[in-house]
Amino acid sequence: MDRSICIFLIPVSLLLACLVHNTHAVDFKVTNTVPNTPGGRMFDQEIGVNFALSIMPDITEFIYKVFEETRSEQRRHVPVVNVYISEFPGYAYKNGDNINISASALDQFYHPRSESKRFFTSLMYHEMTHVFQWHGNFGAPGGLTEGTADYVMVKSGFYDQATYTKPGAGKRWDEGYGVTERFLEYCDSLLNGFTAKLNLKMQYTYSDNYWVELLGKPVDQLWREYKAKYGNQPQEASVDMFQGLKY
Repeated sequence: MDRSICIFLIPVSLLLACLVHNTHAVDFKVTNTVPNTPGGRMFDQEIGVNFALSIMPDITEFIYKVFEETRSEQRRHVPVVNVYISEFPGYAYKNGDNINISASALDQFYHPRSESKRFFTSLMYHEMTHVFQWHGNFGAPGGLTEGTADYVMVKSGFYDQATYTKPGAGKRWDEGYGVTERFLEYCDSLLNGFTAKLNLKMQYTYSDNYWVELLGKPVDQLWREYKAKYGNQPQEASVDMFQGLKY
């Protein structure tokens, strides 16, 4: 009697463990919808679906780590992340939990071809951050969400350090991309983990007052002090490996 009970309980406990794990798992899918175009062929030959699928779980875990989201309730619930290689003007964009990447842009900008996987990995750190970051129910400034996506990309190390935006560049704190990324780094220097804390505050809404709550100063004042630190020099805005082609 006791033996039969034990035999029954072990599989049930294992089943329950699997169910809990799957509840918080993210499924990843990659589809090349234009395999017969130059960019579609390049993707298959130089990058490939299997490579894309292999890096997506690690990127997801990295995003959780950068955002200090150690508990499931701190994370955006994302059942499936779809990546589509297709044809459209531009480079890449996110809609919902879908990442759309232009095959033509891959073909045009991924040179040398031997660096294609590195370029693609950089892009995926940026775009997947858009999937998992908080944005105050779309109330956060677009430049802030773009800068935060670049922030994770820079943390990953998959970016061109020689051409990337230098500290002190830009005209507005919410200019986006490298300009806002460097400003977030500055704010991190004032409060360890600032960017992660700001991201968590934006689970439901966004307010400029979050900067005051975290750093004790309005964001415009922080921006002025940041610019002053670098001599208020007029500098170019964000520069990236894709010659200014924006996501």
